[in-house]
Amino acid sequence: MAVSAAAAPAAEPLPRSIFKKFLVMLCSLLMSLYVFYCLADRCQTLPGPIIAAGAASEEEEGGGGGYLGGSAELPPWQAAAARRKRLLQRLKQRRRRQEAAPGEEVPAGGGGSRAGGSGGGGGSAAGTAGSLTLLLGEGSKRLPQAIIIGVKKGGTRALLEFLRVHPDVRAVGAEPHFFDRNYERGLAWYRDLMPRTLEGQITMEKTPSYFVTKEAPARISSMSKGTKLIVVVRDPVTRAISDYTQTLSKKPDIPTFESLTFKNRTTGLIDTSWSAIQIGIYAKHLENWLLYFPIGQILFVSGERLISDPAGELGRVQDFLGLKRIITDKHFYFNKTKGFPCLKKAEGSSKPHCLGKTKGRTHPDIDQEVVQRLRDFYRPFNMKFYQMTGQDFGWD
Repeated sequence: MAVSAAAAPAAEPLPRSIFKKFLVMLCSLLMSLYVFYCLADRCQTLPGPIIAAGAASEEEEGGGGGYLGGSAELPPWQAAAARRKRLLQRLKQRRRRQEAAPGEEVPAGGGGSRAGGSGGGGGSAAGTAGSLTLLLGEGSKRLPQAIIIGVKKGGTRALLEFLRVHPDVRAVGAEPHFFDRNYERGLAWYRDLMPRTLEGQITMEKTPSYFVTKEAPARISSMSKGTKLIVVVRDPVTRAISDYTQTLSKKPDIPTFESLTFKNRTTGLIDTSWSAIQIGIYAKHLENWLLYFPIGQILFVSGERLISDPAGELGRVQDFLGLKRIITDKHFYFNKTKGFPCLKKAEGSSKPHCLGKTKGRTHPDIDQEVVQRLRDFYRPFNMKFYQMTGQDFGWD
């Protein structure tokens, strides 16, 4: 018996309208994923220093392991988003605390000048607002308006560390050496080294060798004739011994201080070609700078008073830079072990901070006849320097 099999009906194609809708939905999904990816990538490329400052504050406030709150185990894009969210929340919380009690001390973790300020209520609020704005990618890199140009072993590092507490000062940490060693790289390279700043903030750098570099005054003047210059000076005899001590720590086999000081020990002729001696002839170097800058545009800071009265010297510096006097006595304490003043709260931290182990080295014993000979040698140069600056530094 023949069984007639009925032919199976052919599958109908999807209507064109449904197919088009499917394509549109797929494209929308892909576009959403792409936008999400870009936003996550943007979070990862936020300004590094601000994130780092937030990380330090997080750890100091008991945030726990990981980078800004233990997000290290998350995928990179999620970790970046979590870091940014937590840092924004903390900055907002600090600002609310400061507004609620503007005259009170901010609790632990609220003292950094960039991530919470450190100069009392007004300065702290300004620092918090500035950090928040920089975190959101605003601000710009500018050429420095003020430069600490000298002198080596005079106290330049201490001055810069103290100044960085101020919420309106942003400074490069490392010495750029642009106007003496890297000038051929150009101003664009130099500007790129600078931190981001907001309107009203001052960009600074310090390279002590500028003061004794013949070409530096003309080069800085070419960049900006209005640049404010700061020179930290110290008793040239003590400075020379400190300079030698630093070199001795790196090269223990160098000749003695006494043998390097004289061209001829018998005649007592001083070797002014030795850099440790040559740097301390301040009047000679200053003459070169006065060819390009008026004396009123250069501030001379006493390295000795920076140790004995840091708040007083910082007051003069803040006035010179046109800043509000935020850095005061309450920011310092004296460390008897090191023999130097230290910060109660350093930039971006709520913990006390002293200069590193390389500062405050014990000087070797120097023959007192050599010391006296050097004092006699420097005396006329010191007197001329006092006359040029209108300040008696009391070295004689």
